[in-house]
Amino acid sequence: MDTISIKTSIDLFAGIGGFRIALENNGFNCIYSNDYNKYSCQTYSANFGEIYCGDLNDISAENIPNFDLLCAGFPCQPFSIAGVSKKKSLGKKHGFEDEKQGNLFFEILRIIDYHQPKIVFLENVKNLKSHDKGNTWQVIKNELLIRNYEIFSEIIDGKYYVPQHRERIFIVCFNKNIFPNINFEFPSLPRKRFYELKDILENNVDEKYTLSDKLWNYLQQHKKNSQAKGNGFGFGIINTESEYTRTLSARYYKDGSEILIEQINKNPRRLTPRECAKLQGFPDDFIIPVSDAQAYRQFGNSVIVPVVDAILKQIKTTVEKYNLGQSRQKQLSLF
Repeated sequence: MDTISIKTSIDLFAGIGGFRIALENNGFNCIYSNDYNKYSCQTYSANFGEIYCGDLNDISAENIPNFDLLCAGFPCQPFSIAGVSKKKSLGKKHGFEDEKQGNLFFEILRIIDYHQPKIVFLENVKNLKSHDKGNTWQVIKNELLIRNYEIFSEIIDGKYYVPQHRERIFIVCFNKNIFPNINFEFPSLPRKRFYELKDILENNVDEKYTLSDKLWNYLQQHKKNSQAKGNGFGFGIINTESEYTRTLSARYYKDGSEILIEQINKNPRRLTPRECAKLQGFPDDFIIPVSDAQAYRQFGNSVIVPVVDAILKQIKTTVEKYNLGQSRQKQLSLF
């Protein structure tokens, strides 16, 4: 039996390239990238070069080069707790009934049907499994199973890799036509983080990141009002001694309330975009060519790079072990 190689990859819903960094770290050749947001494309292009900036619905599967590994952190808003609550409050549909974003999983399936990749690697919010009483997750599993993929999934909290509480579901699928009887185990959690909060917080930060008196007073009053009503809203204050932050979200540009940095004798401040980059595990030389508001959106929507990196390493190890096992079986069959 020939050795199975996993060399080429595509990066769908690429955002600003969290998957791409991890792919390149592990020696994968990313031959096609796509995202819909023009500002994300601007950042991706500044760091990696070419990206097809457009709606995946409009991309023909045959125009995508052949590849081994499909990576996609498909839009999470239709399934996230915050996203579902907002859509319900506005009388809008969520999940797969969200016509704009909820059906994009089926666009991934369209590309899978045409290319039949060896491995599919997906990422989404933790709530994907519980959304619509588990029906959403059941649909996703069924659609992948009927395409003959072996499915492995795990919810991983990024706080074990970087100082940020960020639970996401990761789904790794092996094509059973290529990998019959494959076994995959997600990587063991590291014994300690790659770095701590004190290592990423900057000194001498521009005053523009300090909250105005008006905004700070508003957040404090909003917290008191919410507590009086029994609601859970509240800002999150951290300092260099904190273990980790709350989850960085795409709404961070609005008021920064989920992660505020304590300052002596003045109002707390937001994270800078560069601190957000570090909180998501992006390298120091990552280029941020957009406004602060766009940068906050982009990092809030991204993945924690070291988590994706660890899973890709495990995928490579699994394929290597599979090839070794097949080689030994072939040798035994000759005797």
